[in-house]
Amino acid sequence: MQNIPLSERLRPKSLNDFFGQSHLVGQSGVMRKILENKSLPSIIFWGPPGVGKTTLAGIIATHFDLPFVALSAISAGVKEVREVIEKAKFTQKTILFIDEIHRFNKSQQDALLAAVEKGIIVLIGATTENPSFEVVSALLSRCQVYVLKAFETSELEALLHHAIQKDDWLRNKNCTLKETEALIRISGGDARKLLNLLELIVGSADENTTITDELVLSIADKNIALYDKNGEQHYDIISAFIKSIRGSDPNAAVYYLARMIEGGEDVSFIARRLLILASEDIGNANPTALVIANNCFQAVNVIGYPEAEIILSQCVTYLAASAKSNAAYNAIKQARVFVKQTGDLPVPLALRNAQTKLMKNMDYGKDYKYSHLYDNNFVAQEFMPEKAAKTVFYEPGKNPREEEMRQHLRKLWKEKYGY
Repeated sequence: MQNIPLSERLRPKSLNDFFGQSHLVGQSGVMRKILENKSLPSIIFWGPPGVGKTTLAGIIATHFDLPFVALSAISAGVKEVREVIEKAKFTQKTILFIDEIHRFNKSQQDALLAAVEKGIIVLIGATTENPSFEVVSALLSRCQVYVLKAFETSELEALLHHAIQKDDWLRNKNCTLKETEALIRISGGDARKLLNLLELIVGSADENTTITDELVLSIADKNIALYDKNGEQHYDIISAFIKSIRGSDPNAAVYYLARMIEGGEDVSFIARRLLILASEDIGNANPTALVIANNCFQAVNVIGYPEAEIILSQCVTYLAASAKSNAAYNAIKQARVFVKQTGDLPVPLALRNAQTKLMKNMDYGKDYKYSHLYDNNFVAQEFMPEKAAKTVFYEPGKNPREEEMRQHLRKLWKEKYGY
């Protein structure tokens, strides 16, 4: 048993042994209701690593006494998925667990659709990424999504004490747990890493040893990067990274970029966030930022590490040093709120497309003025629905580029509305 990692030796076999996620596994939790009612839907578990996604899948499979096949989207593809489906067709409904399902592309996810729809397999997917963006809508609509939360510090401390009390090997080492901060910090909130780190520390120390932060730091790899590309540090570092660029600090931005690279972060993830930031935080203050971010995204996915770090660094420093504006971001947010409040306001007749004779008879397209036929490619006309006339969503930011746009729009508005 000692050859099995501590996290595996202590993996819960039932919901009663499960740590955390009380909103799912508590007495009134949805997981308990699923087990009690013996009605198992396909499921997507979304949350950081080491919070129990794989464990919950195993508990479910054991309770329903169904064949259980686990695949990792990192190493498996359509071939392995189809093999599981074909076998399930001729044997018994099977629970197919796919870890990191967000790494499957659209065609790989589509291969699951028919089998899930027909009940040949029950899919349980685990993802650290928002399934709304990473799982195709057709598959997502066939699954129930349950969110697993990051562990609280108190829960991780309780898990450490539980391990020392319950594991035979740890009990025989007769170690005392005095301080936990270093263990929890280095593991980044990942329970699996936490338990395996505890095992490393205890195995490296003498018997009857008191575990302190100093001892943990002295035994743990001195060069370990306190970053986990799938854990709590992932969210903290990317947050600091984005805020540093938004705050026009290229030095801090490159520092956090280095943290992510050293931690093995997916190059596509970094580049995708830069692409979003180029519009959200820079926008029309410097439209070239979006061009550079898009080229960066394309280039790093072709080149990969290690050379991709140079391209990322160029893009990051450019975006950080650029003028900033969130005017475009605010405009679409305000417009969506307005649409939700006002509903489907009728499009002005002049702007409607007269595709049939009936539509022409109903004045579709009548009185529309083609802007390019007029001086300066502009003519005063109303484009908004009547009840939304003169509503302003886009207010140019306070920077040289958008100030030019502001003056240009003011000139047009004066001609259009008289002010």
